[in-house]
Amino acid sequence: MDCEHEGHRGLQKAAQPGVDLVVLDVMLPGLDGFEILRRLRRESKVPVIMLTARGEDVDRIVGLELGADDYLPKPFNPRELAARIRAVLRRYEVRPPLEGHAGQRLEINGVALDPGSREVHSRGKRVEVTTFEFDILEMLMRAAGRVLSRDDLMENLYNRKATPFDRSIDMHISHLRKKLEEGEGPSLIKTIRGVGYQFCRTPEEGAPE
Repeated sequence: MDCEHEGHRGLQKAAQPGVDLVVLDVMLPGLDGFEILRRLRRESKVPVIMLTARGEDVDRIVGLELGADDYLPKPFNPRELAARIRAVLRRYEVRPPLEGHAGQRLEINGVALDPGSREVHSRGKRVEVTTFEFDILEMLMRAAGRVLSRDDLMENLYNRKATPFDRSIDMHISHLRKKLEEGEGPSLIKTIRGVGYQFCRTPEEGAPE
């Protein structure tokens, strides 16, 4: 494990080949954590966990919007950080498709998902998605028409239950919507208030109510 306490040097080290995961503090001299993440995401998909000040919801949301995979408020228990690291790395491991669906390509409502190549196309155009976004989309598409709760998604992705203030799943789904949906057309992923999320099987299901 390597540590850097200055932003420019930290960015250089994080962008090097062979880095498995970056734990990134928001408060750093030189370059702050947000600017490091912004620059890092231009050239790398390395998983990133942001460390934010407790109670600073804006910092957490900004970090997720810039491409962080997860966040942890300070001060924190080192065991909690270790658990977050394991959960994030688990999503980045090369692994077989979901049990019972080996190699099965999905195509629903104009979106095609290939578990083998881990590629996504929306209306014939390839869409670049992160590892977390792909896994969320695969879960939603395999349950198309049904609602998956935030707890279902959180336990599968992060191995923990959702809390009222945890926005990680919400932000990843927001990114997916922007990448998959066009303009003011029907929704592909609906929010079922107080319950969870649903992938729409048809444009009619995604039409505004």
